[in-house]
This record gives sequence, structure tokens and C-alpha cells, in this order.
Amino acid sequence: MDDYHVPVLLEQSVEALSINPDGFYVDCTFGGGGHSSLILSKLKKGKLVAFDQDTDAIANKPKDKNLILVQGNFRYMRNYLRYHKIDRVDGILADLGVSSHHFNAEDRGFSFRFNSDLDMRMNQTAELTAQKVLNEYEVNDLKFIFKTYGELKTGGRIAGFIDRFRKQQKIEKVEQLKELLDPIMPPKGQSKLLAQVFQALRIEVNQEMEALKEMLIQTEKVIKPGGRLVVITYHSLEDRLVKNYIKNGMFEGQPEKDLYGNFEVPFKSINRKVIIPDDAEIERNNRARSAKLRIAERL
Repeated sequence: MDDYHVPVLLEQSVEALSINPDGFYVDCTFGGGGHSSLILSKLKKGKLVAFDQDTDAIANKPKDKNLILVQGNFRYMRNYLRYHKIDRVDGILADLGVSSHHFNAEDRGFSFRFNSDLDMRMNQTAELTAQKVLNEYEVNDLKFIFKTYGELKTGGRIAGFIDRFRKQQKIEKVEQLKELLDPIMPPKGQSKLLAQVFQALRIEVNQEMEALKEMLIQTEKVIKPGGRLVVITYHSLEDRLVKNYIKNGMFEGQPEKDLYGNFEVPFKSINRKVIIPDDAEIERNNRARSAKLRIAERL
């Protein structure tokens, strides 16, 4: 499992769940099973329902009678819990990072280190791929993706370069994408620009923002009063959604006030200051450098 993915903020996030050995918990992103394994080690009669849509991750399933491993997207969490006759849980953990396995798998297209097909699907049965986005999306849609999901000021120029390139040949390989971006590559920070472009495509292909919103909205219906919501984010887009939801119970705007002038919100924040990995963890695992841990308790 360690070869598949090194879990980030492992001890801090599982401790934040304040685990009841007989309680019910959800791990939204099973991956290599690092967080799940630690949760399971603390359970006696309790159950853990873990989600992952990738068949590669499902292959990591340990033999544990307290584990229910679901091959599916966490955006359908409540439906799957109902199927397993679970109405409420004591805590939900979501590590929103992409696993090391995906970045290191040459054939999946998540990394610009390999000249693989531009795929980027977490769920290999899904129809939308990075190739389809690059070759079939309208220019304005591409501009939106790169500006919003990649946080690239040059999103419009990138969309224009893609449109001109694809009129000559279909964009299928990583090296083609790198080639067409070459004229706008900065002298320094080329890897950063590529990382932002690839992030934007990956978020669109996997509908990550929509899935996160849908999951968060379900948490207030699924988590028991006093239960915990623990989320690890890796970029400002998802962190902003999580922060706003914990604070206001919504993604934009302000919540309504009750008769006494108090805001009606489903959660209270447990950690006023966001928790980040220490230098030692970042040195062991460079992908932890952008991680932020937020903890909330259901009111």
C-alpha cells in the first residue's frame, strides 16, 4: 500500500475524527488505504465505509470484517450508505489529493513527465477524457477551465493555442500538449504552468468541484450531532469550498439568522487555524507541501 500512496497528515486527520470504537465512519477516498487502515485499527464493533472509483485502488482492499469498500464516487455517498442500511455516521474523512499512484502510472495521463495518452480519468469506465476536453470543447469553455480550475491568467491564450493546434491535428499525447504550449512557456516556472494546465484538465475530466460540493451538502444529513467532518485539501479552489461550507453551511453568501439573530449553520469549526504538514513530513513526502486540514463538528 505504501507504494501506491503515502497518506498525508495521517495521524492528525484520524485523531480529528475522535473515533468511537463502536461507531460508523466514512473514508471518501480510499486510495492506498493508509487513512482507512488507521481508522480500522481503532474500531471494535464499528464499521468503516470507504469509497474509491478507481479499480486500481480497490485492489488494495485489506481483509477486515469492519470494512465495506465501495467502488464508486463519494458524490453518491448517501445512496451507498442507505444501500448498506446505514443512516447516520460518527465521522467522515476526505483526503482530496490525487494519489502518488496516479501521478506515477505512465499510462493514465495525470503527469507531464510521461508521453502517455491524455486520459486523466479516475474512473476508467467514464466517457470524458482529457483528449475529449482538448479536442471537442468550445474555446470559451476551455478558457473558463484554465482560468478557473488552473487559476491561469493566460487561460484565454492557452485556449487559443489549443484551438489552432487541433485544427491541424488531433491532440492525443502529453508531448503534443507540451509542444503547443511551448510558445507561451515562461523562461522560469515551466513545471508550474504545466502543473496548472494538467490540474485544470483533471478537475474537469473528473468533475471534481461538483463532486466535492455534492459530498459536502450530504455531510450535514449523514453525520450525527457531535460527529466530525475532516477534510484535507490541496489547492485554493477546493479549500475555499470546504472553508465556506464549514463556516456558513453554503459555498457563497451568508446563512440565514434565527429568531435570536444567530446564524443557522450545520457545523462548527474545531481548528481555528488550518493544520498543515510540518517540515519533516514535507521532506518525506513532497506532495504534502500544499495540504490543509480542516475539522468541523456537527451541531
